[in-house]
Amino acid sequence: MDINKVSDDEMRIWNLWKGSFKRIFGRVVKELTEHTGLSEGDFGILDRLVQLGDGKLRQQELADSMNWDKSRLSHHLTRMEKRGHVIRNPLDADRGVQVIITSAGKAALDEALPIVSMAIRKYFLDQLTDQDIESITKLAERTKKRP
Repeated sequence: MDINKVSDDEMRIWNLWKGSFKRIFGRVVKELTEHTGLSEGDFGILDRLVQLGDGKLRQQELADSMNWDKSRLSHHLTRMEKRGHVIRNPLDADRGVQVIITSAGKAALDEALPIVSMAIRKYFLDQLTDQDIESITKLAERTKKRP
């Protein structure tokens, strides 16, 4: 068997895994959007600002944490600034930009967190056994180590 090819059974497993993730993720995002009006990107930005930067991050750090390019993040931040969720301040020392969550952004995140948590529980965690959790954890740790 050619190690560079994927068998039909291997492709079936890949598609099951990918489809399952997409369905679960889609349901969580749908709950988020329907209940708060925030998009997945809005939530990701607000959550990272609080979790990774205590409310503020350099724009490049934020882009890296989201795996977004600078242009995509910049356009998204412009929309979020218009809604009052974030502000951007230039950093004089090195020509960088700092993104800061506003009180309105923090309130939106605080409203969204329990909705996202309930959706994650409903569509994912409640479906798992202790053995499932152990297997998923091992798989995630093993694949995280690969480049």
